[in-house]
Amino acid sequence: MAARVRRTPVSTPFAGTGYQRRSLDVACRAILGARQDQPMEHMDRLTHVDEAGLPHMVDVGDKEVTDRRATAKGRVVMDAATLATLLAGQSPKGDPLVVARIAGIQAAKRTAELIPLCHTLPLAAVQVELEPDETLPGIRITATVRTRARTGVEMEALTAVSVAALALYDMLKAVDRGMRIEAVRLVRKSGGRSGEWRADPDV
Repeated sequence: MAARVRRTPVSTPFAGTGYQRRSLDVACRAILGARQDQPMEHMDRLTHVDEAGLPHMVDVGDKEVTDRRATAKGRVVMDAATLATLLAGQSPKGDPLVVARIAGIQAAKRTAELIPLCHTLPLAAVQVELEPDETLPGIRITATVRTRARTGVEMEALTAVSVAALALYDMLKAVDRGMRIEAVRLVRKSGGRSGEWRADPDV
């Protein structure tokens, strides 16, 4: 008869929620710029984290349905010669601005598939504008998204700008692989419990 082997539970750094809490605390401090010896005053604001320190989807069922709007911006900086090629209609893959605009709109509609904890929202409108700027030189991108729902569309606007910039890079990378996607940020949101918010224009 084979001898019975008593299995002793092995304690690992990942066991229980203590490790999860410590990991989350370190990550939050890095994001918020807090030192390790400072209390985490912002932890209660992280609505995507439950009491056990685990990520979860926020329940918005009790929130009021309101008109919500968000605007995000970003830019793609490129060589002056690359911008001249774009404006002359000589891009090897077609019109980069048209493709980037469609890509941004499509991305906004599929944000919940890309960002795990986002809600699927019925978008009323998505506007993506691409403006050539010779002073960069490059393209400035602005996306505005509107909905009537229980949660906001900040992530949809940011996703629209990000994917429009990536599509623009893809369309022009044969000409200029050194292009830079920069300064993707939320600049305005309205609606919901927190109401109107605008980014500092000096930042």
